[in-house]
Amino acid sequence: MKPREDKYVKILFRFFSNMLDEWTVETMWAETVDIKKGHYKIDNIPFYASLASGDIVFAEYDEYEKMLTYQDTVEYSGNSTIQVVIMDKTVNTNEIRDMFKTLGCTSEKVKEGYFVMEVPADKKYEPVKQQLSDLEGKGIIGYAEPCLSDNHRD
Repeated sequence: MKPREDKYVKILFRFFSNMLDEWTVETMWAETVDIKKGHYKIDNIPFYASLASGDIVFAEYDEYEKMLTYQDTVEYSGNSTIQVVIMDKTVNTNEIRDMFKTLGCTSEKVKEGYFVMEVPADKKYEPVKQQLSDLEGKGIIGYAEPCLSDNHRD
């Protein structure tokens, strides 16, 4: 059996993160779409970068970085990425993640107090946005919408 990694690559993203207020490096797994064109499909939810899983990106090998490096997004998946910070330290991160899971959103916990979630292209954003706003209004979370697809804009 061939290892799964044969069609997957790591891509480096270097960008200024407004959330961290500094230049940041993040690597993500991507599936090779067209190696000759340098097209790869993002295979995980970005922690800090402003894109979404399923987006197709153009990446080239960078001699300085010594790896495939993001250049541009060539096709958007329609998925959205939301960053969530738990402000109320008495609240468990996984409890909040579970609330959004019931609305059809998958998430990845970066660490206790911070997770990123994906709103799939085929899900309505309104109930998710309402839940985010309610929790923020109660001082439980803060959130950012670094990659809000056209599918999810008002």
